[in-house]
Amino acid sequence: MAFIVIGVVLLVLKLTEFGPVGQWAWWIVLAPFACAVVWWAWADASGYSKRRAMDAMDAKRTERRRRNMEALGSSPKRK
Repeated sequence: MAFIVIGVVLLVLKLTEFGPVGQWAWWIVLAPFACAVVWWAWADASGYSKRRAMDAMDAKRTERRRRNMEALGSSPKRK
């Protein structure tokens, strides 16, 4: 996501010819978008994004179980 934000900022600066970015070559301005594509390809190929999604589901399941146990009154006693 950071690559996309940086790319959009650089693109706007290039189109408005603001500051030194207006003089940069287009390949430099568009490079963050290429980096984002490479990152997403790596994340999908390595299973990184799938692991993150599974971790989020596990956290939701654990929290839901904790809330249900408290609602039933069978949560562990705290000292």
